[in-house]
Amino acid sequence: MPDGIRPPFAAYSHGTFVPAGAEFVFTSGQLGITPSDTVPESAEAQADLCFAAIDAILADAGFDRADTVRINAFVTDRAHMPGYMAARDRWCAGMGRLPASTLVIVSGFTRAEFKVEVEVTAARLPTR
Repeated sequence: MPDGIRPPFAAYSHGTFVPAGAEFVFTSGQLGITPSDTVPESAEAQADLCFAAIDAILADAGFDRADTVRINAFVTDRAHMPGYMAARDRWCAGMGRLPASTLVIVSGFTRAEFKVEVEVTAARLPTR
């Protein structure tokens, strides 16, 4: 962490470095919805589904969550922050290097029942 700035508020890094030659995965924003179109009531359960979808997207590209360098998350109310943060902290647990992270409060999503949306950027050096 750079000198002269406040430590992060939670489990994230103020910044990450990606070396030249890295491969990337950029996910679209994932919503808290099951494959059968069920949307849980709680922000935490929705965030868990967002991160599960991200795990699947990363795995499909041969990446895993430890390759994540940035998380962008959106919640529809400050009251949803603790649930989102609990899910994010579980998802980040055990990472050797924490990703940079931004959380924004937005007025809403395409459907009123959605409370959380999460997107990530992952990067790693190619294996040869």
